[in-house]
Amino acid sequence: MKNAFGLLLLICLSANVHADENPIGFRTATLPDAQNERPLEMVVWYPARTTATPQLIADDIVFVGTSAVRDAPPTTGEHPLLVLSHGYRGNWSNQAWLATALARQGYIVAAVNHPGTTTHDRSPQAAAQLWQRPADISRVIDAVTAQPEQSGAVSMRRIAVAGHSLGGWTALEIAGSRFDPERFAKDCAAHQKLASCSVYKTINVADTPESKSRMSADLSDKRVSAIVSLDLGLSRGMTDASLAALPVPTLVIGAGVPSEDLPAQLESASLAKRLPSVSSQYVEISDASHFSFVASCKPGAVELLEEDSPGDGIICGDGGGRSREVIQQQVVALIDGFLTRSLPN
Repeated sequence: MKNAFGLLLLICLSANVHADENPIGFRTATLPDAQNERPLEMVVWYPARTTATPQLIADDIVFVGTSAVRDAPPTTGEHPLLVLSHGYRGNWSNQAWLATALARQGYIVAAVNHPGTTTHDRSPQAAAQLWQRPADISRVIDAVTAQPEQSGAVSMRRIAVAGHSLGGWTALEIAGSRFDPERFAKDCAAHQKLASCSVYKTINVADTPESKSRMSADLSDKRVSAIVSLDLGLSRGMTDASLAALPVPTLVIGAGVPSEDLPAQLESASLAKRLPSVSSQYVEISDASHFSFVASCKPGAVELLEEDSPGDGIICGDGGGRSREVIQQQVVALIDGFLTRSLPN
């Protein structure tokens, strides 16, 4: 017992030293656009110079938060930038665990709420403009790189995007893949149970020549040097040609827990087979569910979610083999290793 207690104390002391040696800053901002029709809520985590006491970020009665020092001064020198894109009905806090871990590794990490498809903004008009999601990411890159005094200087050749679910589609689009609405419609007729098909129908992208043209347009941002998708959806609408020619390294992580509406073999694994083998990597985590990539749930969270929206308790479920925290440690290691190899030095 004494040895076990000593080991636990050593781990705790090591964790405290680690946190003190690598403080993280956190800022929030609202990005206006020219017409003030699509303001964006943006947050940024970054390596900081501070001895102030961290505060809880993205912590509520359902989800476990992380800690950072609000508005702390950034460290000097250039840092790689990672921009996060949330899934349908999600928000910037969903991947706070990933942002915190990578900011501690020296990344500037920004995240955004996509209007119309976020937790507190379900505007049908904004949601239907799905092609705006990659543009949201570009606006975040503009904002972070333009103000190095706020969250640190960005190494312009080391910019990456990671997205979960619909955010994975967003990452693919900004990297140069092209979506074909006609292809997707035909595929959904054959795979009607796929969640991506029902989500696309709910979003209600107009079946008009203008909307189809916008959805199939080149939405890429040439500043992005690598992308990561976390159990993405809508990939079956991407054209074979654009995926085969994707110009940036890509890490595809799929959830291996059997799922009828988002099976890895029809989404992440299928996507990986169509990407260039020399510049892409596919990892399927057998005990990860689709929601293993969002924040960990607190005790009693399932009951609260079910009370608010029956069926949402599934958000707290994983494969049962490991805890969500352990699964996420694996994901952090995979992403950090991939970006270290893929982003130019």
